[in-house]
Amino acid sequence: MWFSLMKYNFNLFFKSFYKSFFKAKGTHAHLTRKRLGFLFLFYFVWPVWGIVIWFTLFFDRLFFKNFKNQPIDKPLFITGNFRSGSTFLQRLIAKDKDHFLSARTWDIFLSPTITLTRIFSAINSLDGKIGSPINRVFKKFDQRTLGQVDIHRISFFEPEEDENFLLHNWSSYFGGILFPFMEDYKQYLYFDHQIKEEKKAEIMQFYHGLIQRFLFARGGKRRLLSKNPSISPKIASIYETFPTARIVYLVRNPLEMLPSTISWLAYVWRVFSDPNETYPFTQEILRFCKHWYQYPLSILEKTDPNKYLIIKYNDLVLEPQRTIKHIYNHFGYTMSPKFEKQILASAMEAEKFRSKHEYVLDEMGISREEVLKEFSDIFDRFGFDRNVKGISPIGKESTLD
Repeated sequence: MWFSLMKYNFNLFFKSFYKSFFKAKGTHAHLTRKRLGFLFLFYFVWPVWGIVIWFTLFFDRLFFKNFKNQPIDKPLFITGNFRSGSTFLQRLIAKDKDHFLSARTWDIFLSPTITLTRIFSAINSLDGKIGSPINRVFKKFDQRTLGQVDIHRISFFEPEEDENFLLHNWSSYFGGILFPFMEDYKQYLYFDHQIKEEKKAEIMQFYHGLIQRFLFARGGKRRLLSKNPSISPKIASIYETFPTARIVYLVRNPLEMLPSTISWLAYVWRVFSDPNETYPFTQEILRFCKHWYQYPLSILEKTDPNKYLIIKYNDLVLEPQRTIKHIYNHFGYTMSPKFEKQILASAMEAEKFRSKHEYVLDEMGISREEVLKEFSDIFDRFGFDRNVKGISPIGKESTLD
């Protein structure tokens, strides 16, 4: 337990607590009825559950020592800027259950340790013997809570970004979604550049340990499939921590990606707060998105070509079968005929969805000219259309993000 406590960023955690209650006036986290409701719920649940996790991390080391020998061979990391197709690609490949394993929201928040996974498996087994009443209730709860989230489909039973594992030591920019104090959390948006070497090693070691636990608790035979835009600013750290890692970097036209990202982040901030602006932190978002284009590409250019692929968003959404075959062939993964059929069916189903969301850059305080200037190197390198209107090439914003 003490090993876990040593890695917890208590300083940032309590700084957010202090600001939330005593320095929130005039910020995007100012105290409203909604904000107070979230804060009291969060501080009632999160610390208590955190203590449970710390104890079970200790129990893992006591009762499941072999997890430290769990290999992580050729894990596949999917990254890129937000809203660039990473969720779509992850959920397609995650259907290859014979070879890949992705962490679900449940795995990340409710059973991040081997001990908790064993406990929940035992409860689930007993529940199944009496007709699965607990399972049915939880699925209804899932549909009525996470299932109502707009723009980005979320479920306890769907693959999600395992960057969220780092909330268990409060070392992730996702903390800045719950506590919109950009100045305190932006260091994680520039991870390799702004986090001190000793702290980087500590954070990556913690993440590596949770990935080992995740794979070990589920048999240890399948390959990790991880989707995290957050890998973009820490791509060098990923390669250092996982030497055999394979990375797919997705790149999308900035005129489509940026307004979609601004809209999505504004939406999630409004879930937990009442921001002073319709679109908070637009200039900060523009800056880190620029970094998330330039930095990963600079690292990948110096990396063994067999260890990464750069794929355009349009190529993925218009030809998902061909794209995934390319990924499998490039990295030497095996594709079964069954999985190949699943890709086609899933892609056809996704194309049926059309969101209600359309985005206008000018309404967000950023002009088209500013985007064209700031991302000129990206437009030049990938030949992106400078006249695109900021919608998906197959229609309005869709689940293909």
